[in-house]
Amino acid sequence: MTMLDRMRRHKGWLKWSLALVCLTFVVFYVPSFMGSDGGTSPNDEVARVEGTKISVAEFRRAYQNQVAAYRQAYGAGITEQLLKQLGFEQQVLQQLINERAMVAEAGRLGMTVTDEEVGQRVVSMPEFQQNGTFIGEQAFEMALRNARSPLSPPEFAASLKRQLLVEKLQAVVTDWVTVTDSEADAEYRRRNEKIKVQLVHISADAFRAQATATDAEIAAAFEKNKEKYRIGERRRVKYLLIDLDALRKGVLVTSREVERFYNNNIETYSTPEQVRASHILFKTEGKDEKAVRAVAEKVLADAKKPNADFAALARKYSEDEPTAKQGGDLDYFARGRMVPEFDEVAFALEPGAMSDLVKTSFGFHIIKVADKKPATTRTLDQVRAQITEQLAMEKAQKAADTLADQVAKELKTPADLDKVAASRGWKVEATGFFTREEPLLSLGGSPEVSAEIFQLGDNQVSSAMRVGRGYAFAAVSGREDPKIPTVDAVKDKVRDDVIKEKAGKLASEKAATLMASLRTAADFVAAAKKAGAEAKTSDLVARGTALPDVGVNATVEKAAFSQAVGSVSDPIATLDGTTILKVVERKDVAPGEAAGGRESIKQDLLSQRRNQFFGAYMMKARQKMNIQMNREALDRSTGG
Repeated sequence: MTMLDRMRRHKGWLKWSLALVCLTFVVFYVPSFMGSDGGTSPNDEVARVEGTKISVAEFRRAYQNQVAAYRQAYGAGITEQLLKQLGFEQQVLQQLINERAMVAEAGRLGMTVTDEEVGQRVVSMPEFQQNGTFIGEQAFEMALRNARSPLSPPEFAASLKRQLLVEKLQAVVTDWVTVTDSEADAEYRRRNEKIKVQLVHISADAFRAQATATDAEIAAAFEKNKEKYRIGERRRVKYLLIDLDALRKGVLVTSREVERFYNNNIETYSTPEQVRASHILFKTEGKDEKAVRAVAEKVLADAKKPNADFAALARKYSEDEPTAKQGGDLDYFARGRMVPEFDEVAFALEPGAMSDLVKTSFGFHIIKVADKKPATTRTLDQVRAQITEQLAMEKAQKAADTLADQVAKELKTPADLDKVAASRGWKVEATGFFTREEPLLSLGGSPEVSAEIFQLGDNQVSSAMRVGRGYAFAAVSGREDPKIPTVDAVKDKVRDDVIKEKAGKLASEKAATLMASLRTAADFVAAAKKAGAEAKTSDLVARGTALPDVGVNATVEKAAFSQAVGSVSDPIATLDGTTILKVVERKDVAPGEAAGGRESIKQDLLSQRRNQFFGAYMMKARQKMNIQMNREALDRSTGG
């Protein structure tokens, strides 16, 4: 999986539910790496919400904060080019607009935050306390001035005031939302009850070779399901491409630029000290802590014996299920990955050394360190090629942004595509016919691009569409109305559907034959093998865990958790076959155990419900607001 794929999986991080800029992180930990400002003043505005502006300076701080968070999560591979492809600057801007919209809504409802409230919050923030006491006005102002991304006290106070307003708004809008004890207990049981199953999955694919489809069957299936094969509207377009790769070839990056970027981003090329450790965890939540400690001390004594097998002890005793199977191995980790108490001990131990009992919020740990890696920094020569390519792409992207703005002003009608192409020595390209659902590969296959094309009128030109190759401007050059095709036009698809249906029925019939013998068999696995099928056994798993052969399947999971121990299910139809399962073990939540985890679950559910309601509320409120964006200032502020 590429870096871009991994980031796209997490593109949904931007949510309404108070996804605000973390003020103290912005103040103390954000690196300055944005490069030149491209001629944009910090006081220029990138957006305006209900008359209140969002300045370039504010946007840059938020942008830097989020990039730093991404780089911490995904490493040094996060480049400006990747962020541009993701439309990252738009996401950050939308986050700031969301915050301003919340503030505007709070103002509409007459909410205010006093200077006293801001002051009380400041003096109570741990970052501005020493030995439980506020560090004082002078030290506070010095901390703001000396931060890597400095803020003046008024700027900090304004940001904090907005945060407090949003907190008040969310409280007023969602305070009525509640979670009962019974709801929390039910959710605790749902999350924590576990089962172990044996199952046989009869795959429909195994029967495809036995299934055939005659012309008569294909014709009958087509007649019965004509609407299924309806072809939607098809369009073709002509388009103008601002080719990023072509621009890249004309870009020059100097050695001085590479060195400056390296020095400004040295932390990106640094790997912190790491330790590889294993642990044995004894959980204390909902248990008698003294009793847990007694067990942990006995295991610790065994672990310290000569020739003791720490991995075997971890597999036997550790309650950290994912790592217990690996002998307690946590692999390499840097400071901050574990809770502070664990980090402190792990990084203090030498390779081969073992700790005494370490108490954390999870319980008691026995920690053994296997290896340590010192902090390292890659040299400029080691990353020169990478930086050169990154800067070249950033320059090319900036040139593409500028060209896109210029071209957008010159395109009024489809005929202008040819004029603009001729004036710049470019070429207007054309596609064949395609439906809304078909990926338009020449323009990157983006659903958003197809959606915009299918919204265009006959005499319209699209906006600058961000595509994999750069920017594209498109105009419709032909249309075909929706239609039901002839059977011959979709014969292969109909044949495949007929065969798939027949194979599914054969799999179901095979499962029905198996079920009688499996239901009465003392040994489910042996009975399946005797019948020519393979039964597989799962671990003891909770809901949402992949089961052998069927993966995470809601239908199979529901059937499994509704079965009594020792019972065999009826055949369960899935998208790719039929499953029969037997529950061989069940671990229910013990009486009273749910009460121990009730408050945590209740807060979790309460947060989810309130965030969902608040998100819906703000979506409606925002629709009534006057929101303006300044793309030119936005592009300049991220131009690198």
